[in-house]
Amino acid sequence: MSIKNKRAAFDYFFIETYTAGIVLTGTEIKSIRLGKASLVDTFCYINNGEIWVKGMSISPYFYGSYNNHDARRDRKLLLTKREIRRLQSATKQTGYTIVPLLVFIDGHGRAKMDIALCKGKKDFDKRQTLKEKEDKREMERAIKHY
Repeated sequence: MSIKNKRAAFDYFFIETYTAGIVLTGTEIKSIRLGKASLVDTFCYINNGEIWVKGMSISPYFYGSYNNHDARRDRKLLLTKREIRRLQSATKQTGYTIVPLLVFIDGHGRAKMDIALCKGKKDFDKRQTLKEKEDKREMERAIKHY
């Protein structure tokens, strides 16, 4: 099961990508395994040498009873100190941010998140991206008809 941030590729250029672990509670991991999570309007920030994801929505687990989790709380990501320092120095430059791309369950049953250091696209870059996507689709249609 994987949850993608489809809007990220449209809004940003990806500079570097990292895979980070996520600190979760029991009901949160169960909801992610069921695919009940969303990465819409999420971003990452660094606070006291720790990296956090803000705005990630994980729906409450149906069988969670009274010890269910808060759906939109900030969640800590697990990266090495070197990676966090590199991201922190890069995000001090204007126009750069850290965006979650994908949440998935690895082979050991742990939740992981792919994050990227990104540079925001301007409006003309977004139009160019849409044009390239449309051209690619047209070419695939033309190849299928032969």
